[in-house]
Amino acid sequence: MSDATAANPMPAAAPARGKTSLYTQDALTRRRNAAEARFKMYGLVAIVVSLLVLAVMLFTIFRDGTSAFRQATIAFPITLEAETLDPAGARNPEDLAKVTTIGYGNLIGRQFANYLTAEGIVVDGISDKDISGMISRDAPGRLRDMVLADPSLIGQTIDFSAYATGRIDGYLKGRVTLDTAELDSNVSVEQLQLADILTERGILSIAFNMGFLTNPDASDQRPESAGLGIAIIGSLYMMMLVLIFTLPVGVAASIYLEEFAPKNKLTDLIEVNISNLAAVPSIVFGILGLAIFINFAGLPQSSSLVGALVISLMTLPTIIIATRAAIRAVPPSIRDAALGVGASKMQTVFHHVLPLAMPGILTGTILGLASALGETAPLLLIGMVAFVTNYPAGPLDGGVMDPATALPVQVYSWASRSDPAFIERSSGAIIVLLAFLVIMNVAAILLRRRFERRW
Repeated sequence: MSDATAANPMPAAAPARGKTSLYTQDALTRRRNAAEARFKMYGLVAIVVSLLVLAVMLFTIFRDGTSAFRQATIAFPITLEAETLDPAGARNPEDLAKVTTIGYGNLIGRQFANYLTAEGIVVDGISDKDISGMISRDAPGRLRDMVLADPSLIGQTIDFSAYATGRIDGYLKGRVTLDTAELDSNVSVEQLQLADILTERGILSIAFNMGFLTNPDASDQRPESAGLGIAIIGSLYMMMLVLIFTLPVGVAASIYLEEFAPKNKLTDLIEVNISNLAAVPSIVFGILGLAIFINFAGLPQSSSLVGALVISLMTLPTIIIATRAAIRAVPPSIRDAALGVGASKMQTVFHHVLPLAMPGILTGTILGLASALGETAPLLLIGMVAFVTNYPAGPLDGGVMDPATALPVQVYSWASRSDPAFIERSSGAIIVLLAFLVIMNVAAILLRRRFERRW
């Protein structure tokens, strides 16, 4: 044996290891696979629960809200008596305007009772007051507007269609029953019995209610005539102004911060503040709007302009963050190639980077607007919850300065009232709001596909 061999003896043989196979799971592999299977099951359960909650919510909203798009109406002929509406017989608009809705209401009630008598429709125990009480208090105002618009109708017999009261409407929809009528001071059992007869005769019917989308809000005395007309116009005005205010500012700020701004403590501070503003509760922006735009600047309360300014402050950080993410997603090779062929920094950004980031910018902007459309708290603080019955003028005629309301605020207003007819309308307004949101999300998808470019 040599010295080298003696200095480096042969290593001891390693202990024999058991034979393993990739097709045979050991204990560690089984535990790992079981953990993965549990995690997949947890994820599947979470998705199923989320879908069930969403389904229950949508089912409840559509179950309670679709009936708001249908309204009970009473149709009967009515003679516009000249001795009541125009005693002087001169058809002078000033004299005609002196007849109030009380006079028209008495005329409608009398004519309706006479019509039922002529048709042989009689219910024991019902008075003429109860008969006229089945017609909405909105009817006299509508008939008066018809006569003032066309005085030649006086003396004629016309076919008039009036809303039924909220309780009669609820009876046809199953919300009111004979048992509940005995405990309700706003309707009587005899009125419901008469409603059954009128339904059989075709005098009382229920049909699609276009007025729900076009009428203004109504008082607690006539919930059947309340509509979303002013709320829809106010929401459209606000979203139009928010788009004008936020898109140019948000895109310009994002381009500067992402492409031109130096990386120093000042820009870091700006970025931190933008992120913090995106997380500020919306009601804080409402307090800010009340203090600055209304109390300090003196802008009209509950106007679409003030609402748009408040919503713009709240939406701008979200749009900046989404736009910066879209710009950052453009590969650096696009910038390097443009600069390599002699383009300036400005040309690189506006001719190459911005067109490629446009799908993400438009998607982020529309989704930000859709989120802002459902905000309620800041609008409540600036007075958009006020009872507004006059339509705002056109946007070019200063309509953005007129009092208005918005869809989420109208939902809140109706849901806070006690009459079941308003609760029904609040669910219907939610359906309209969801339709707006679906349209905006579909528009975001279509615009993203339209401007999408591949590299």
